[in-house]
Amino acid sequence: MAKPEVCVLKADGINCDMEMAYAFEVAGASPEVVHINQLRGGERRLCDYGVLAIPGGFSYGDDIASGQVLATELTSYLSDQIQTFTGQDKPVFGVCNGFQVLKRAGLLPNRTLGHQQATLAENESGRFVCGWINLAAGKSACRFVRPEDFDEQVIPMQVAHGEGRFFADTATIDSLKANGQVVFRYVSPDGSPANGFPNNPNGSLYDIAGVCDPTGTILGMMPHPERSIAAFHPHRARTTVARAAATKIFTNIVNYAKSL
Repeated sequence: MAKPEVCVLKADGINCDMEMAYAFEVAGASPEVVHINQLRGGERRLCDYGVLAIPGGFSYGDDIASGQVLATELTSYLSDQIQTFTGQDKPVFGVCNGFQVLKRAGLLPNRTLGHQQATLAENESGRFVCGWINLAAGKSACRFVRPEDFDEQVIPMQVAHGEGRFFADTATIDSLKANGQVVFRYVSPDGSPANGFPNNPNGSLYDIAGVCDPTGTILGMMPHPERSIAAFHPHRARTTVARAAATKIFTNIVNYAKSL
């Protein structure tokens, strides 16, 4: 079966595009880093790709708010392409700043393009957080992540953000839980509830670290799985677990894209 082509979206300030592309290459896809201007100008068309990936970084310097400018570009200039792409249930994956973009564009949590229903606010600590955290994957609607996919219940992963606090009104949070849209949650090293900082690095409500849309084809998360694809640290015994979990996430996305 042909390798799915992945559009790794690039804009000024995004700095994790090469790691994202490499992760998809390892997973068996054919990634291409595509600048937003190539899509706006018609040099590239989103419909020609099987996966849309929005990497982390600081798109446009996070002016106004994290991910806001790039989200506005998507909703203002590429809305038709985005709606056609997501309407075919092709996978969309946003990490860190990419998650912020999907939120501000309204693609997450409920595919309300142009209408934001939740946000990723400034960390409760008031400062940038960079380090290792622990995740648990719950049963959800996501087509790429299942708890049984991971050998370890607790998944170590890296975070690096200043605005990662998942925040929404009570009705939205209750709806996400009821509809199985909470994919990843922050937990303690032993798998018990995070119980605040530092296990929950940003103060996210319900310890939310990643969510999907109702169809399970759009996934956003704050932690960086692409940074663990080739992870090695002589004093971090669990990098092997992190690498296996990260590889599984990307492989599952690629396999799903192949099935379409």
